[in-house]
Amino acid sequence: MSGATATIRRALLSCSALTRGALAALGVVVVAGSARAAEAPAVLAGMSRQEWAALATAGGILGFSILAAILLMRTRMRAAATEARLRADLQALQADADRTRALLFAEPQVLIAWPAGSDRAHISGDVALLASPHAPLDPPQRLLAFSAWLLPEQAVRMERAVAALRQSGEGFALQMATSAGRLVEAVGRAIGGQAVVRIRDLSGVRRELAESVAREKRLMAETATLRAFAGAMPCPLWVRRDDGVLEFANEAYARAADAASPGEAVAQNCELLDTASRADMGRALAEHGRFTARLPVVSHGERRMFDVVALGFPHGSAGFAIDASEAVGLRAALERMAEAHRRTLDQLSCAVAVFDGERRLAFYNDAYRRLWDLERGVLDARPYDSDLLDRLRLARKIAEQPDFRAWKAKLHEAYQAIEPRSDTWYLPDGRMLRIVTTPNPEGGVTYLIDDVTESITLARQNDGLMRVQRETLDNLAEAVAVFGSNGRIELFNPPFARMWNLPTEALQLKPHVSTVEEWCRPLYDDDATWQALREAITGIENRAMPPRRLERADGTVLDCLTMPLPDGATMLTFQDVTDSVNVERVLRERNDALEAASQMKVDFVHHVSYELRSPLTTIIGFAHFLSDPATGPMTEKQAEYLGYITASTNALLAIINNILDLATIDAGAMTLALGSVDVRKAIADASAGVQDRLARERITLNVTVDPGIDRFVADEARVVQVLYNLLANAIGFAPEGSTIDLAAIRSAHSVVFRVTDRGPGMTPEVRDKAFDWFESHANGSRHRGAGLGLSLVRSFVELHGGHVYVDSEVGHGTTVTCEFPIDHDVQRSAAE
Repeated sequence: MSGATATIRRALLSCSALTRGALAALGVVVVAGSARAAEAPAVLAGMSRQEWAALATAGGILGFSILAAILLMRTRMRAAATEARLRADLQALQADADRTRALLFAEPQVLIAWPAGSDRAHISGDVALLASPHAPLDPPQRLLAFSAWLLPEQAVRMERAVAALRQSGEGFALQMATSAGRLVEAVGRAIGGQAVVRIRDLSGVRRELAESVAREKRLMAETATLRAFAGAMPCPLWVRRDDGVLEFANEAYARAADAASPGEAVAQNCELLDTASRADMGRALAEHGRFTARLPVVSHGERRMFDVVALGFPHGSAGFAIDASEAVGLRAALERMAEAHRRTLDQLSCAVAVFDGERRLAFYNDAYRRLWDLERGVLDARPYDSDLLDRLRLARKIAEQPDFRAWKAKLHEAYQAIEPRSDTWYLPDGRMLRIVTTPNPEGGVTYLIDDVTESITLARQNDGLMRVQRETLDNLAEAVAVFGSNGRIELFNPPFARMWNLPTEALQLKPHVSTVEEWCRPLYDDDATWQALREAITGIENRAMPPRRLERADGTVLDCLTMPLPDGATMLTFQDVTDSVNVERVLRERNDALEAASQMKVDFVHHVSYELRSPLTTIIGFAHFLSDPATGPMTEKQAEYLGYITASTNALLAIINNILDLATIDAGAMTLALGSVDVRKAIADASAGVQDRLARERITLNVTVDPGIDRFVADEARVVQVLYNLLANAIGFAPEGSTIDLAAIRSAHSVVFRVTDRGPGMTPEVRDKAFDWFESHANGSRHRGAGLGLSLVRSFVELHGGHVYVDSEVGHGTTVTCEFPIDHDVQRSAAE
């Protein structure tokens, strides 16, 4: 390229010289011509053929010179462009070489190259890599002495491999140890007619490889640990591919999805959620990469609630589900409990208001609304605590304060307090409120407001009452002492000290009951009584002691009584009953005498009745004998007298029989012949015995029998006798021409007979003695009798287990009611 350029340059120089000569000649011609321009045509006409040839030659040379100059300029321009391109290519090749060298020597290595046919090696790279402190490789050509930096066996192998490479182009790859303890790799190749050996250090590579293997092992171990942890988690956990197919599931997932094992769950792609929930989860993962929801899951036939969390990843998704059924149940229970507490608080008489951390009303009960007489709309708007106090102040529902703002600030210190505070408010309307402010753990304050007006009033009244009781106790005639549960005297009155001759100063020291016992023994020394008192005062169980009567050595008689008190104390009372005992003794002796006289009267009546019955029976028998026509005729006067005798003896016999029955009942010898009694027949039999008296007195007997009564169990003869006596008594008191009512009624447990007359009635004093023996009061009526009828009625009815009642008012007649029980057991017990 350079030789051709020189040839062209020499040719151009030759042409240039010729051109300059031609131009000079042409210049001469031109100059000459310019001098004689006017003569040009003549000159040209006078030129010879040689001159014309020379002129043509000069013109040709001139054109050629111009053309050559143009070509030279173009050639120079092309050469400059070619040189620039070559220079750029060279720079690119140099950059490629630099990059190749940088890439080649990016790691510590050495290159040894032997050109073909040359024994001189070109060495490049980090020669110090193969050096050691004891064998430095300086100059680098010492690297070719392999034994200088390799172990002997390694050096021999290296020399043989290099010789085979240089001679026959046989490549090799060896790993050897240097004398410095490094591990190197030698790779020989024939490249481009050169034998090239690359030696690089493997120590760092092996270390990196070892570190990579260790990292892989750690990663595998971590993966195995995480899989084991995920498999052992108690909550369902799963991993899905990007196509939604299940790739991993733990034991909890398999159990929840009703699969036998995690492998079966993955193989069968068992689903835990329903279709709609999976669709929602897929949309959420696609849009946001995260899904969180509380969803129902049916597991083992039971519907449970799970908190499901799923996260999206580039190649799939993972999720877990936490069983929230218990939490849902607890939340529901908590809500029910809170609602129950709200309802309970609404039932409290104590006003409750809860303000949150923002000092706004969060809860109030109905007592709070009633206390301040506020509308529900105001409270439901959750007013601030300060605003509510301002409203109460404007309504004059709380007391005015000298500095209301400072007072309110002090009240609101409870929001930063730790312990509850208590205060008393005196309202303008006279009420007293006890305010307890309790800080809430979550912030805010709870106000407990109790209207203590009544309790304060009661406390004052109680204090006054206690003073009155104290004065009353001190002025009682009875001796009173109160012993505490520890056995020491807590309270006593002056009569106690006086009764036992005890000094008041000593009792004020609260001595023990044993000490008090020693002080009292000189007046009363009975071990059993004092032991019982000690047990009643200091015992835990059976603290009540039966009343005792103490007869002291000085002749005083005391009634002792212990009373257990609710607080564990025991009240001991002594009452001086000496006078009462003396009076009682006198009365008892008189009562014994009266009872003896009464018994004597009963015995006398019983004896006389028996003694009178025998001759009376004889008189009655002879009277019946004389009235018999077979005995002989009697005059009218004799028959009249005999009738009087018969009537009198029958009446006397009835009285004697009544007396004997009463005496028999009083002696407990009467027995009842129980049987079925026809109520209507018994009434008819009793009525038949009084028909003559009813006719004589022109009295009407009105009988009413309950249709539901038929029969009942009783002694029929005694029932008839009871009804007869009731009717006879009513006839004796009923005025002439009046009516007597006899009613038989059946109640739930008894048969009731009720006889009513329209007589003068009885006063309360007479009514109280109506059932006594020989108590007979005419009360202005025609009644005359021994006073045994109602006594016998009560005795027979009570013998059946029944009851007799008398209802009488003066001027309104008398009603006698007899109840016979239906229960057979009651009748038999009464009869026995």
